[in-house]
Amino acid sequence: MFTKLLSGALPQRLGLPRLPSQCRVCHSWPSQPVCEACVNQFAQPQPRCLTCALPLAAAHPGNPRHCGACLKSAPPLDRCLAAVSYAYPWSTLIAHYKFHSEPGLVRSFATLLRATPWVEPALEDADLLLPLPLSVEKLKDRGYNQALLLARALEPAKTRFDLLLRIQDTPAQHTLKRAERLTALDHAFAVEPLLADVLRGKRVVLVDDVMTTGTSLYTAARVLKAAGVAKVTGLVIARTE
Repeated sequence: MFTKLLSGALPQRLGLPRLPSQCRVCHSWPSQPVCEACVNQFAQPQPRCLTCALPLAAAHPGNPRHCGACLKSAPPLDRCLAAVSYAYPWSTLIAHYKFHSEPGLVRSFATLLRATPWVEPALEDADLLLPLPLSVEKLKDRGYNQALLLARALEPAKTRFDLLLRIQDTPAQHTLKRAERLTALDHAFAVEPLLADVLRGKRVVLVDDVMTTGTSLYTAARVLKAAGVAKVTGLVIARTE
């Protein structure tokens, strides 16, 4: 069912053209950017913690739906969903999407996410989709916000880029040690004060491409909760392990 969704009705539902191309993973032709066989091999759903999206190796007798860290200290996200683990081939494809000017890959990522368990209900339940914002410097350098493109590919009518702001530039998270990551973003995000009323009582999906320690999503979620948002769900293509 999972692979049929990726290759069949979902692309049409998203308004995506079904044009043949070469699979970016196995190079089969003709194919979607990621062919059905590669999706079947590399993107099968797996049990994940409900609030941080880390894979769950096995059922936990008391609470099989949360990892130990989230049971000990619940994160500010009410729910967190990831399509795949940040590993081959997705890590390579995401790098091309973000850093090598290949925004067209967003179509495959949006289809992959919509085929992920619990993502469709989360999108339907949401009042707003908010992409994690980039700093002005990074946006100028990259030319586009990959999270904004992804949110628009998923739910264009619900996507807002003007409510959550990036007010401080910070080093790329992957360049920092874990201890530095946990504090680097403390003052990076803010709600647009003139539009704060739009957020009160709303159910929000925060969209990003990759979740590593979760610091970016958690910091943004705290800012949104402080602004009166009722529920925050994190949604990413890939989760590091």
